[in-house]
Amino acid sequence: MRTSLIVMTLCFVFYLTLCGQVVEATRKLPFNGSIFGKRSNNPGLLKYAITNTIFQSTCHKILRYKKTGPPLSQLMVPLPVKSQSDDLNVGAELTGKLDKEELMKWLAKFYQRREIKCAATENGIDNYIYHQTYLSFRRFCLDAEKLPVDLHITLSDISTGACHVDALLPYFLRHAKQVFPHLECLDDLKKISDLRLPANWYPEARALTRKIIFHSGPTNSGKTFHALERFFSSKSGVYCGPLKLLASEVFYKSNERDVPCDLVTGEERNFANINKTASSHVSCTVEMVSVNTPYEVAVIDEIQMLKDPSRGWAWTRALLGVAAEEVHVCGEAAAIDVVKEIITSASEELEVRRYKRLTELVIEDTSLETLENIRPGDCLVCFNKQDIFWATRQIEAMGVECAVIYGSLPPGTKLAQAKKFNDPNHPCKVLVATDAIGMGLNLNIGRVIFNSLIKPTVNEKGEKEMDTISTSQALQIAGRAGRYGTQFSTGYVTTFKSEDLQTLKKLLSQHPEPINQVGLHPTAEQIELYAYHLPHANLSNLIDIFVNLSTLDDSLYFICNINDFKFLADMIQHVPLPLRARYVFCCAPINRKIPFVCSMFLKFARQYSRNEALTFDWLGRQIGWPFVCPNTLLDLVHLESVFDVLDLYLWLSYRFQDLFPDASLVRDMQKELDCLIQMGVAQLTRLLVNSETRVSSCTTQAMEVEENRLSNNPKKTYNVRSSVASLNSIPHGRLADRLLSEGLLTPKLLEDLKKEWQYEIADRSPGQSSTLTPTSSDVKRSRRDALKFKRSSRKYKT
Repeated sequence: MRTSLIVMTLCFVFYLTLCGQVVEATRKLPFNGSIFGKRSNNPGLLKYAITNTIFQSTCHKILRYKKTGPPLSQLMVPLPVKSQSDDLNVGAELTGKLDKEELMKWLAKFYQRREIKCAATENGIDNYIYHQTYLSFRRFCLDAEKLPVDLHITLSDISTGACHVDALLPYFLRHAKQVFPHLECLDDLKKISDLRLPANWYPEARALTRKIIFHSGPTNSGKTFHALERFFSSKSGVYCGPLKLLASEVFYKSNERDVPCDLVTGEERNFANINKTASSHVSCTVEMVSVNTPYEVAVIDEIQMLKDPSRGWAWTRALLGVAAEEVHVCGEAAAIDVVKEIITSASEELEVRRYKRLTELVIEDTSLETLENIRPGDCLVCFNKQDIFWATRQIEAMGVECAVIYGSLPPGTKLAQAKKFNDPNHPCKVLVATDAIGMGLNLNIGRVIFNSLIKPTVNEKGEKEMDTISTSQALQIAGRAGRYGTQFSTGYVTTFKSEDLQTLKKLLSQHPEPINQVGLHPTAEQIELYAYHLPHANLSNLIDIFVNLSTLDDSLYFICNINDFKFLADMIQHVPLPLRARYVFCCAPINRKIPFVCSMFLKFARQYSRNEALTFDWLGRQIGWPFVCPNTLLDLVHLESVFDVLDLYLWLSYRFQDLFPDASLVRDMQKELDCLIQMGVAQLTRLLVNSETRVSSCTTQAMEVEENRLSNNPKKTYNVRSSVASLNSIPHGRLADRLLSEGLLTPKLLEDLKKEWQYEIADRSPGQSSTLTPTSSDVKRSRRDALKFKRSSRKYKT
């Protein structure tokens, strides 16, 4: 009975809603319900008109709410309007001074009039802008000592009853355009952000009759091999890879085959020719490909990355813009349709070549269950560092040496770990890695074991989510098992937990979902044009306005996630920089989750804004060079963040060479740091144990390793040894380690603080306790001493 009543109630509510829509639609019909300009008694035609109106209204709502985020008006920051600076107040001399209280009443009446609101709406002023403009206009009229003559006279006439209050409308609209400048140039802004035909952005590519060849196939199918063969045999060519490791691999392969090839990444330029002249072949990361240089052959690897919410724009730009007679794209079959649609918009055709996997891939019927079942050639794939550290410690506790690879490791460390794992004569036979192995490294893996199928991802809004990996990710990672031409002619894949095995089988039995949309990103030129029209808006605000006003083909393109860009723009907003330099700084590829990297990014921007060179000595003081071998996990993580800072310096040095002059010295420093990180990763279990037992950094074992490594370099031995010796006597606690890792405390400062504390203990009277437990007076005294030291250190720096 209750269920029937609920159903009847819902039906009645639906009926009322439908009636309301019909009435609303009837009201919207032209000529009071008439159709085609005259009344009609045809109920069928009337029904059609009502239905069509409801449909159009619904579509309008869908289109209106398609873009998420605040409306355009709320992105605009109202600007203050200043009064005239003339000495003479002509308006007051002609009509006398205005009564402020009377003026407030007339302005309030003007604001409340419905006719004024309608007129404002017709001029593109919504409720938010209307209200903000009124507040500014009222403040301007009441607070300004000298109003414009025409406005002063009009206000005086309204007060005396000589004219209607509606006469203020032209002045109100003029004021609105001063407070919100976009009202006057809205059409120009929309034209700038029209992204519907990105193929027209690249005239050099459109001037060619390009031949596009799609090499489609799974992992280990030889698709990239065939594309690279054409690259090596061409007169000139460019390879576009997703990672520095892949670009470096092609760079070395090409030069080994006597095909001179240069390497271009965001942080590095290597020339094949001794005289530093450009070669005919270039291997680069996809973001660095030139769309102005003509080539015979271009290879774009991992084309399915078009869909990446952060970097997809780079593959779209390369596909549409590379000026090559032949363009070979390699990737999953899921990208064929979208690539065909993209190049069709450029009036080009696509040839598809399909490849099959060269080795067999077998899904095992049982899961691993325990690490005791691990065998040589296995790769345990984890999706976070904690699982990697746990698994590494458990495996090495069984007496099995393993290699470790995860995303934040330097490229040299990754290659060293991969080389150790691939070497058949090396005792290391097991690999523990993240999904970083999915592309960029050649690994002789016999079996891939998924520790879990849950991975943190970032959605289109920039929010972090925990979800099961996609079919594409599962195929990419599992496909690394079984490499053609190695001892593992057959690849195997399984899971660590038995409950994940059926999910994995389901993922691997499916085909990746077809890619429907590809990424775009606003260019520096477009943002500069926006800044010309909106000179008072900051960079983050300009990006928001651009995205809000952008027009694109929603069925094919999307705007890539710009949260990282906006984060950096907000971080350096207070730093005085030219717009182009600010844009370049905000494009820097840094991990905003690492505080030390972000703080150094801000220091770089401040130093650049003062037009002061960021020299090797300055950088060394900021990051605590010379480095020491890590002895705890926290030390290793800090060194990884320092490596990212050096990467950032090199990235900026190729864009601002005059103020980042010591790129070669920083690269040498980075190589030294890479060696230390390799040593730390090689002894990862010891670092984990030391972290748990809070053993101090730079123990005797670490000193011996460091001294042996630098025994052939006497120039650097003294500095490093002295640093190691000074730190050996300092007991680091968790707080000290954390301050060191975040860059808030340097080893030198920690040493000085330790000395101050020891002096304080030595100066105590005989009656005082000799224990190291400080009293309240000790704490106060140590604080005073620390403050004195801080002041003296500032004087020393000055």
